[in-house]
Amino acid sequence: MASTVFHAPCACSAPSIKSLDGQNYVGLKPSANLRFKFSCVKTTVKARESQRLFIVRAGETRDGQIKKLGLSDAECEAAVVAGNAPEAPPVPPKPAAPAGTPVVPSLPLNRRPRRNRKSPALRASFQETDLSPANFVYPLFIHEGEEDTPIGAMPGCYRLGWRHGLVEEVAKARDVGVNSIVLFPKVPDALKTPTGDEAYNDNGLVPRTIRLLKEKYPDLVIYTDVALDPYSSDGHDGIVREDGHAFTPSSVSVCLRVREVLTDSNISIFQRLEDELLELRPEACGLWARAGADVVSPSDMMDGRVGAIRAALDAEGFHHVSIMSYTAKYASSFYGPFREALDSNPRFGDKKTYQMNPANYREALVEAREDESEGADILLVKPGLPYLDIIRLLRDKSPLPIAAYQVSGEYSMIKAGGVLKMIDEERVMMESLMCLRRAGADIILTYFALQAAKSLCGEKR
Repeated sequence: MASTVFHAPCACSAPSIKSLDGQNYVGLKPSANLRFKFSCVKTTVKARESQRLFIVRAGETRDGQIKKLGLSDAECEAAVVAGNAPEAPPVPPKPAAPAGTPVVPSLPLNRRPRRNRKSPALRASFQETDLSPANFVYPLFIHEGEEDTPIGAMPGCYRLGWRHGLVEEVAKARDVGVNSIVLFPKVPDALKTPTGDEAYNDNGLVPRTIRLLKEKYPDLVIYTDVALDPYSSDGHDGIVREDGHAFTPSSVSVCLRVREVLTDSNISIFQRLEDELLELRPEACGLWARAGADVVSPSDMMDGRVGAIRAALDAEGFHHVSIMSYTAKYASSFYGPFREALDSNPRFGDKKTYQMNPANYREALVEAREDESEGADILLVKPGLPYLDIIRLLRDKSPLPIAAYQVSGEYSMIKAGGVLKMIDEERVMMESLMCLRRAGADIILTYFALQAAKSLCGEKR
């Protein structure tokens, strides 16, 4: 690279070095780390013929930093005006195509979308969807024991001891920015009854756990699940009797109407009451709100339950407690590992008369409008990834925040594929979560919350 030139008076007393052209130049030290050479003009252009020249090498670095020359803006500009602009690296050569590539004329395309994807920086600049730990709600299973019990169908998930393992897991999540959790209790079999009485125990596992966590982490956002299946010996979300009568499942006073619950094999007929006023006290939502729950989440898909819960909470002064309604909860086959975790499989029949038909799309709008009118604060779609169209539908039609539940089956499939080396677990995990966000989910309930947050924070698994 040719040297650039700096004009200086003859009386300059700086030391000199010899350049490659054999001439001596003053004012410079030899350097083994020279990148570019450039110059500035010290005196006027008219005087340059009468002054000695010396080279300025701007590429000399110290500790990785380019050494400054101490010249003013005016001096640098004067150099450029005089035709002594600093030299830049040469234009890079055009990348060569592999040998044998056909030579074809360029297509006359005015718009080439790939231009906005050609580098990581451009792709980041134009990324339309962001994912952060604040978008996650971490579902956690709790039990009465002191030790954490692994869940076979959900690798990496445990039934956490509510006083020890749970507190530690919450601390880990908070360290990487996940500050919202939802609790699911594994109730001892001896406490399960056809009427789910343990759900109304003021000192039950969930209220105790909420009080413990709120004492340690007052700003932790705690969601609770409102359904009877963890407490019911029948495994259904409500109370079912074989004589044709049933009771409200939402643990609140609610007007209900009769509707049938049929097993696929027609073994027996069960009915749920939906228009007879029933009083179940104490009400679970009030218990959890008193314990410190921030959001209650009715997941039983019973008509009218959101309005009933809102009225019950407001009557007790819990106007600040939010309701996240399981608005579009489908009768899905993706729930299997979860039911193993809580030992809450239905003992008979199925849930198809109160959970939605996976074939239905428009019905989600009916459910959403009812929940909005009854006072829901958040609308949830469950499962997540197989129902991206429903998430987008609710996002486009409702002003409320949309939640998506990446359920246990989705989680376990990704885990299994990773263990078998059939997929890159971490990349598939992050892609699936980004897709839920792209579809319109504001928050995502996911068992990957901690692992994904660590990845987003740059930590290794």
